[in-house]
Amino acid sequence: MEDRRIMNKKIKGILAILFTTLSIFVLAGCGKSASASDKMTTVKIGIMGSDNRIWNTVDEKLQKQNIKIKLVEFSDYSQPNTALDQGQIDLNSFQTVYFMDNWNKTHHTNIVGIGDTAIAPMALYSKKITKLSELKEGDEIALPNDATNEGRALALLQSAGLIKLNKDVLPTKKSIIENKLNLKISELDAAQTARSLGDVTASVVNSGVASDAKLNPKKAVYVEKVSKASKPYVNVISANKKDKDNPVYKKVVKAYQSEEVAKLYHKYYGDSEVPAWNLKILK
Repeated sequence: MEDRRIMNKKIKGILAILFTTLSIFVLAGCGKSASASDKMTTVKIGIMGSDNRIWNTVDEKLQKQNIKIKLVEFSDYSQPNTALDQGQIDLNSFQTVYFMDNWNKTHHTNIVGIGDTAIAPMALYSKKITKLSELKEGDEIALPNDATNEGRALALLQSAGLIKLNKDVLPTKKSIIENKLNLKISELDAAQTARSLGDVTASVVNSGVASDAKLNPKKAVYVEKVSKASKPYVNVISANKKDKDNPVYKKVVKAYQSEEVAKLYHKYYGDSEVPAWNLKILK
C-alpha cells in the first residue's frame, strides 16, 4: 500500500511537470503569434514641400492599425511620380487628377488615384497691388510653366476677367485671344512663382508653394473659384495601377478621409485648401 502511495505521488509529480512544460510552450507560441501580428508595416509617401501636419495625424491614426507613414519630401514636381514609378516610394500625395493624367500620357506610366484629398485653389498674389483694378497696361504676371499648372493658371486669369482664351483643352500662352491690358505673361518653374513676387506685378502661385513661402491666402489679389469644373484639379493619393487594391493603401486612404482630418484642414488652411472627398459641388 505504501509503495502505491509513493508511486501515485511520483506520477502526480511527473504530470505536474508535463503540464507546466506544456503551458510554457503554449504561452511561448501565443507570444510569437502576437509579436507577428504586431509587426509594423511602413508605407513611404512622397509629398511636395515640408508641410506634414495633416500626415502626422493620419500617421497617428494608422499606427493603431500597425501601419507607419514615412514621408519623403520632394522639391520638384517631376520627382514624386518618377520615384513612384521606379518603386522608390509606395504612394504619393501632391498632384491633381489633371496633372496625373497628363504625366501618364507624356511619360507612359500607369499611375492612378486611389483617394481624393483636397482641392487647393490657386491664387494670384502680389506685393505691389491689392486688387485687380490696380493692374496697369503692360504689367507682368508670372505663372507656373508646367503644362497642367500653366493651363490652370491661365484659366484663373480668364475667370478674373484679365484675358480670354480659346477652347483648347489644355491652354497655353498661344491660347490667349484677348489681353486688353497687354499683360506680360512670364512662365516660371512652379517653385519660383512665389519668389518672383519682388520682380513682377503679380504671380499665380500653387497652394503648396504659397504655403511654403508663408503667403497668406486671405491677402491674395484673386482666388480660383471652386465649381464642378474644378474636378480635374482635385488632389489625390496616387499609387501604381498594380497596387490600387492594396489593402494597406486602402487603410491609408480611409484614415485620411476622416472627419478629424477634415477639421484639421479648416484649422490649418481655412479656405485655401478644402477637403474634397465629401465636397458635394464636385460630385
